[in-house]
Amino acid sequence: MTDTHLPKGTLAAPRRSNLVLAAFSGPCLPYAAIGLPLAVSLPAFYSQYVGLDLAAVGLAFLLVRCIDIFFDPVVGWGMDRTTSKWGPYRTWLAAGTPILMLAVWFIFFVKPGAGFGYLFVWLLVLYLGFSITTLAQLAWGAVLAPQYDERSRLYGWWQSANIVGVLIALFIPTIVLQAGWGTYEDGVRAMGLFILVGLPVTLVAAVLLAPEPQVTRGETHGALKAWIALIVRPVVRKVLWCDLFLGIAPGITGALLFFYFESIKGFDRGQSQIFMVLYFVAGLIAAPFWSWLAVRVGKDRALQIASIAFAVLYGLVGFLPAGNFTVTAIGLFIAGLPYAAGLLLTRAMMADVADEVRLETGEDRMGLLFSFLSLTTKLGYAISVGVLIILGWVGFDQAVGAVNTPTALTTLTILFLAVPTVLLVLSAVVLRAYPLNAERHAEVRAGLAARDAA
Repeated sequence: MTDTHLPKGTLAAPRRSNLVLAAFSGPCLPYAAIGLPLAVSLPAFYSQYVGLDLAAVGLAFLLVRCIDIFFDPVVGWGMDRTTSKWGPYRTWLAAGTPILMLAVWFIFFVKPGAGFGYLFVWLLVLYLGFSITTLAQLAWGAVLAPQYDERSRLYGWWQSANIVGVLIALFIPTIVLQAGWGTYEDGVRAMGLFILVGLPVTLVAAVLLAPEPQVTRGETHGALKAWIALIVRPVVRKVLWCDLFLGIAPGITGALLFFYFESIKGFDRGQSQIFMVLYFVAGLIAAPFWSWLAVRVGKDRALQIASIAFAVLYGLVGFLPAGNFTVTAIGLFIAGLPYAAGLLLTRAMMADVADEVRLETGEDRMGLLFSFLSLTTKLGYAISVGVLIILGWVGFDQAVGAVNTPTALTTLTILFLAVPTVLLVLSAVVLRAYPLNAERHAEVRAGLAARDAA
């Protein structure tokens, strides 16, 4: 057995070392450092520093998100048709990195006075590069760890690296401010510098240390036909609905967290930043638990448990006493414990779905299936950014110390607490009677091994 090709005629596959999984997950550090500002820091940065109207910023992000959702299926379809001895997914990952770096430079190092068109164009380029690189990494992980339980382990590493990247992005502006190195705007640019350095460094480490096993790909057919054939599968629909709900809920949290805790609970920006850090730290600490639970009870049941726990704990945030920093900090930490489960388990589940599709159709649709997940995640975040537009409609004033109307504050509270809580419950409901459990996946792997050996 080699480390670069799956053996034919056997279910065995190498258990990847921690070094390999760490190298594979490394690019998540700059990717997550991009993802957090897109949801949290950049809308405020462009409205407060660059000078764009908040509603215009929300509209730019919403429009780009709506366009961006069409990138992923096209990219996934292209990946499924790509053959390369170096590995199709690593090839796409390397190709997308320069695009992403170019867009990061223009987005993070913008000067005051840039208009709506500037933000729209460079956000579009940024999302294109982001789609290519993140989708390639996700699909690569599915062939790197083909076993049912090993996938929970790999995507646990992947999600942990994402959370570490988020924490780095959160700490950079704070460090810049506390050290007296500059303003918050300088801190945002420092995030951009971290991303620009991190993208090529982690890419090189990943492609040198993590292999890309080759699989029997089969003939691929037209994109539209493939989309329809995959989406009508009940198991695919269940995973996609779950991922959509799990995308909207935290997206709303990220977009409104600062506004809620400053305008409703009476905390300042620094305290709110600490709450967010604690929230993500809890997710990082708990990520191995959700991978462990998935091995014990199955990925679908582990995700249902996490979603219900998330809904209950998140809903209780609204009952935290205003102005009490210690109690609120503890509450946000506890509420963040289920945060990591959604992304890591839906990705591991979709990798299993791709195996079943390959067995039943003879076609490798890994890229296209993961593009659907990227699509639903991005659609979820696009919808979540739309809450900024709703706040603009009801006259919410984001300025520090602003006095908002009861209607504006009530709307903010409903959007921040009630809507995500309901969505988290729905994400658990749609996974009822999920058919692709560990036993079924073992049958799929056995079928694939037998066919490859024939």
